[in-house]
Amino acid sequence: MKTPRDLSGAELAKALRKLGYVVTRQSGSHLRITTQEGGEHHEVIPNHSPIKIGTLKSILRNVAFHHRVSVPDLIQLLDF
Repeated sequence: MKTPRDLSGAELAKALRKLGYVVTRQSGSHLRITTQEGGEHHEVIPNHSPIKIGTLKSILRNVAFHHRVSVPDLIQLLDF
């Protein structure tokens, strides 16, 4: 699956709720999300529209690594 190109930070945070992530705080234009599934994991998402592709790929790679899935499988699971 291809990485989505027009995804905002709020849309990404909403999609990651499927994996148990919740927004724990917001500081300026950045959201901090946390999950307890599979161990505690934090990620910071810029609340921009759209998120730059390199930033988005990095976030997806970190989330996929934490949940032990490949990035294409993660994108399919999140149903972008």
